[in-house]
Amino acid sequence: MMINDLTAAERRVWEAFPSGVAVDFGTADDEDAANGTEWGPQRTVRARVLRALLLTAPQEEGEVAALKIAGARITGGLDLKYATVDSVVRLSDCHFDEVPDFSGARFTYLNLTKSALPGLRSARVRVDGGLRLTECRFRGPVKLTGAQISGTLFMERAEFTAPDGEPALRLNQAEIGEELCAPGLRANGEVRLGGAHVAGSVDLRRSRLHRPGGTALSAETLATESDVVLRHSDVRGRVELRGVRVGGQLDLAYARLSNPGGMALRVSSSVISELWLRDGPPLEGVLNMRRAQIEVLVLEPDMLPEKVLLNSLTYTSLIPHEPAERRLPMLERDGEAYLPYSYEQLTAAYRRIGDDDAARRVQLAKQRRHRATLGLPGRLWGYAQDATVGYGFRPLRAGVWLLSLMAVGSVTYAVRPPSPLKADEAPEFNPVFYTLDLLLPIIDFGQERAFAPEGVGQWLSYVLVITGWILATTVVTGVTRTVSRQ
Repeated sequence: MMINDLTAAERRVWEAFPSGVAVDFGTADDEDAANGTEWGPQRTVRARVLRALLLTAPQEEGEVAALKIAGARITGGLDLKYATVDSVVRLSDCHFDEVPDFSGARFTYLNLTKSALPGLRSARVRVDGGLRLTECRFRGPVKLTGAQISGTLFMERAEFTAPDGEPALRLNQAEIGEELCAPGLRANGEVRLGGAHVAGSVDLRRSRLHRPGGTALSAETLATESDVVLRHSDVRGRVELRGVRVGGQLDLAYARLSNPGGMALRVSSSVISELWLRDGPPLEGVLNMRRAQIEVLVLEPDMLPEKVLLNSLTYTSLIPHEPAERRLPMLERDGEAYLPYSYEQLTAAYRRIGDDDAARRVQLAKQRRHRATLGLPGRLWGYAQDATVGYGFRPLRAGVWLLSLMAVGSVTYAVRPPSPLKADEAPEFNPVFYTLDLLLPIIDFGQERAFAPEGVGQWLSYVLVITGWILATTVVTGVTRTVSRQ
């Protein structure tokens, strides 16, 4: 391109480029970049001029060339596909009429802060430094699939909007050498981070991700060596985090996750150091944590939705410490068949902090849940164990039953003593020891064999003998179960 072909605005940019001088087309009462279509020729630069500068402009000895423009309207498509751009590129507060194409390009540094664009095509782009999209507004899809960014990707308060059915932001398979810094991000459409690797943290705090009825955030197999933060975020749609690897916290504190009638949050098959679900409203939709491995699970019962999938969930610590009655409803909302592993995990969490009473309550709830899966004989035997000794986890109940039955039997046989079988050989009748002889099948005081009750006393003796065997059997079963778990 010949220098004579340039407009006055373009000439300013051309002359400033070799020495890296910034060119600001803004005015004192500057308008928003979104209204850049109204900017006149004094602020308009053709995209092909910028391309020529970046790819063919001569360098000045002793100077560092850089393209630094603010407040310009850029017409035409800025096509830098597969180009290598050695100069710093900063196009801030600019309005792009057409979608730039940086697919496969290589930049030293790229900054589009506060610019308004109809979209961005940058699949497999490589940036040796940082990429800034801070406060950018995109009216169409942004494609950063497979991007390689050595530094930090900044997207604070950026806004992404895409037509129905198209993802608003694609960062799947991207490699980010430092952090993904995007607090306050706004997206009307799906955000894709599937397969991305971030060396630092993924900061999406106070973000608003809206795709009602669909997937708002898709980050399957995302790997990060630090935190993933969605604290205080508002997500309308599915949050898909299956198979993620999070070296720090997955922080969902104070977040609102809403996908009524569908999956609200899925972290199945993930490996997470800490998962925080607290201080927010209850999830609207299903929570799926199947097969996840979590070191520290910070989970407030009040945030749980009506359906929680927990099959093979593994965790070491469960915080905050809550009574068993507050935790058990989580296990009963699975919707699947009886899953003993979930009860064992909760029991182990209580035992690690020394709350043996809560651990016993969980085990008792496990037996009651199991009872519902048995046939009629098994259920009846289960009810007997539950009523008498609480499946071995309430052994004092057996003592209460024994004392109560002994009192009833002693009073009854004291009022209506049974007749001796052999009057001249029978020992002196004792109603208390006679009742104990009937109740305790392995003890013989000689009373039962010497006397024969009649009428009501005979029927009571049957009840005492049967009840005694049931108590003895259930006590042995419960003690055996308790000892085997120690």
